[in-house]
Amino acid sequence: MIDVNIRDINMKFKTSNEVFSPKSADTGTLAMLSVVEFNENDKVLDLGCGYGIVGIFSAKMIGATNVVMTDVERKAVALAMENIALNNVEGIKLYQSDGFRNIDDKDFTIILSNPPYHADFAVPKEFIEKGFNRLTIGGRMYMVTKRKDWYKNKLISIFGGVKIWEIDGYYVFMAVKKNTSYANAKPRKTKKK
Repeated sequence: MIDVNIRDINMKFKTSNEVFSPKSADTGTLAMLSVVEFNENDKVLDLGCGYGIVGIFSAKMIGATNVVMTDVERKAVALAMENIALNNVEGIKLYQSDGFRNIDDKDFTIILSNPPYHADFAVPKEFIEKGFNRLTIGGRMYMVTKRKDWYKNKLISIFGGVKIWEIDGYYVFMAVKKNTSYANAKPRKTKKK
């Protein structure tokens, strides 16, 4: 069990060595949550929820019925389910899903993700491209990573722009959906003469 305090909200989490950041809240996750602005009518997706810090914190901020959590790993989902009960935020929708595959919702105002680090960018590429289509106009995608350039370029190519914070050695990205299609958000290529 670990105790976590974010913005004066105390939470407890059951963890396991089989999931990401089992001994303490991940510094990158805390960095991302330090900049997210919540509104009471937000609908939040915790994409790659692990044992549940982001989604449970979001539920404490805006209400459990406004939060959806998902992870591909069965163990993470089982721990997240226990932690939802432990923190009295029953009402969160929790799915075991590879990205968006088992999620039908298309009206998120905020998507939060601390994507897995792999040699290639297949997972974050899918999260960004499919996440764009799951956000409402004006919806925001937040991601936190140790790498800057690829994420910056990808978010700009899909959303048309990105805000970046550098906090405790991590980059926190926030992109806002302004168009209905990300084809419209891509910068136009100009012909060289």
